[in-house]
Amino acid sequence: MVHIIGLSGLLLWMAAGPEQRAVDYLAQEVPKWSRENHCYSCHNNGDAARALFAAARRGYTVPKPATADTLEWLSRPAKWSESHGAPGVTNVKLANIQFAVALLDARLRDRKPLAVAARAVAQLQDPDGSWKVDAGGIPGAPATYGVALATYMASRVVGAAGLDSANRRAMEWLRTASAGNTVDAAAIVLATPERRDAVEFLRRSQASDGGWGEVFDTAVAVLASHAAGEKGLAARGRASLLRMQQPGGGWPETTRPSGGVSYAEHISTTAWALYALLETQ
Repeated sequence: MVHIIGLSGLLLWMAAGPEQRAVDYLAQEVPKWSRENHCYSCHNNGDAARALFAAARRGYTVPKPATADTLEWLSRPAKWSESHGAPGVTNVKLANIQFAVALLDARLRDRKPLAVAARAVAQLQDPDGSWKVDAGGIPGAPATYGVALATYMASRVVGAAGLDSANRRAMEWLRTASAGNTVDAAAIVLATPERRDAVEFLRRSQASDGGWGEVFDTAVAVLASHAAGEKGLAARGRASLLRMQQPGGGWPETTRPSGGVSYAEHISTTAWALYALLETQ
C-alpha cells in the first residue's frame, strides 16, 4: 500500500506543469535557510520568495508555511542589515534591494514596511542615479545582479513607494547606460523598453537553441523580450528554459565562471527562471 501511494504521488508530480514543479521545489527550499542557518538570505527569502509570491497570485499552489517566516522577516526592514554572524547577508546594498523587491511583490496590505524599505534603498543610491553593486568586473550573476539589474530592481521599489526623485535619477541613468552583456541589456530593456539598441543586443546574442547561454541570462532576457513586445524572442527563450529544467523542479545554477557549484546561485537562478515562466504565460 505504501508503494502504491508513493507511485500515485510520483505520477501526480510528473503530471504537474513545469511551473508547479518549480513552485513545489522552492516551497521546500525557501523556509529551509532560516531554519538551518538562523538568519535570512537574499536568495531564499528574497529572490525565491518573490517567485513564490508571483506564483500564488497566478493561482499556483503555494503552501502558506513556505513563506510564513519570510513574510514576517520582510515586514521588518530595520532588521535586514543584520547578518547575525551567519552567511545569509553578504552585500548589504544588494540584500536590501532583493528583500525590498520581494516585499513589494508580496503586496502586503500594510504599506508602511514598504515605505521604510524604499527609504533605506534610496539612501543607498549612488550620486549618478544607479545602485552600484560589486560583480567583480564580470557580468552580473543571480547573487550579484550587476549595476544595471540592481538599478532596475531598486527603481521598482522607490517608484512604487512614490520616491519620485530617486526613481527619476535611476531612470535617467538607465536611459543612457551601456549594455556590455546580456544581463545589462535585459535590465535596460525592462526599465526602458524603448531602448531599441538594447533590444537589438538581445536579438543578436540569442543562441540557436533559443537561450542566452546561462539559465539566469536566459531568464532575464526572456522577461525583457516580453516587456519589449518581442514575442518571438521571448517564446524561443521560454522554450529553452523549459528544456533546461531539472527533474527535481529547479534549474542548474548560473555561476561566473560557468560550471561552478553554489546553493545560493542555484536557488536564485531557479527563482528567476520560474519568474520568467510565470510572466510570459
